[in-house]
Amino acid sequence: MQLPVPSNDALFASDALVALIKQEINSSDGWITFARFMEIALYAKGLGYYAGGSAKLGKDGDFTTAPELTPLFGATLANFAAELGGAKPLQILEFGAGTGKLAQHILSALAAKGKRVAQYVIVELSAQLRVRQQILLERFPQVCWLDAPPPTFAGLVVANEVLDAMPVSLVVKTQNGWCERGVIHSGAGFGFEDRACKAELVDQIPDAELLPIGYLTEVHPVQSGWMRTLADMLLAAEGGAAVLIDYGFPAAEYYLSQRAQGTLMCHYRHHAHADPFFYPGLQDITAHVDFTQMARVASSSGLSVVHYSSQAAFLLSAGLADLMGRDADDVKGWLPQANAVQKLTSPAEMGELFKVLVVGAGVSLPPRFERHDRRFRL
Repeated sequence: MQLPVPSNDALFASDALVALIKQEINSSDGWITFARFMEIALYAKGLGYYAGGSAKLGKDGDFTTAPELTPLFGATLANFAAELGGAKPLQILEFGAGTGKLAQHILSALAAKGKRVAQYVIVELSAQLRVRQQILLERFPQVCWLDAPPPTFAGLVVANEVLDAMPVSLVVKTQNGWCERGVIHSGAGFGFEDRACKAELVDQIPDAELLPIGYLTEVHPVQSGWMRTLADMLLAAEGGAAVLIDYGFPAAEYYLSQRAQGTLMCHYRHHAHADPFFYPGLQDITAHVDFTQMARVASSSGLSVVHYSSQAAFLLSAGLADLMGRDADDVKGWLPQANAVQKLTSPAEMGELFKVLVVGAGVSLPPRFERHDRRFRL
């Protein structure tokens, strides 16, 4: 695997993060969970991937998200927000706003529709990304930033590619039962070591006893905790909805015997690979989302599971085709947008791999969303 060589400054920052992780391992009996390794690698203050100063998104970063491809993604979510919100001024909260382009596109589209947004809250952990967002969104005075979710929120919550960036636990089936795979450090660098596993880590895997020896997968306790926090926030306000957009599967597809080495993936300079120990702090580490688990936690926490479908089906139900048709006379500008929409909706691109889960309290969607609803697969 030939990956681009980092700059000297980047290498220096990665070395500092490696030293921090080694210190954590040494103070934890020589072993930490993979979830803890991933948390430090992504979020350690000033050094983690999302807390450092490197570009993450777009052509100069490591990967590209839907808002980077086209403003039509945000404009379609603006349609959804306006329809869901009715006549009242809108309240929107976005988790992990990236470069801020999704917020910019949603707010611009709503302004063009004459729809008032009373408040647009961004919950952002990355200080570096927050600065980029503040520069891009300075003309929108209704935007404010928080370090953590508010205790109560009534409105629309948006989380685009947020769940996949949360730390995951790794579990593997051995001759002696299920073990948790953790991280050690030796003269050869970081490596894996398996130790006894807590039963609750395996409880979400359907038919775990039928999976073969050597089966490795991820489980998602951090995502589950986040969903419970989301439920508390919406229920305290007695109303609201959250639209969660990410790549993943329902449990029946997530834990197939064919997916015997899990879904963990790393992204570095638009190269995808499977080595989480490659230059810690300089690459993204992600895993696919188990949407069945997310729906189960939402439901058990008091929320309604309102909708589940592919990204393509959701965007088309929310009016993407109408937005495309609006600019069809501008051939020069329309063609690049058409190419971007192809990536968003094609089954061979993001259209099928990415799913949309809508949960909420006291909300329902227009009947046309029922046509492609897949909640029965959860």
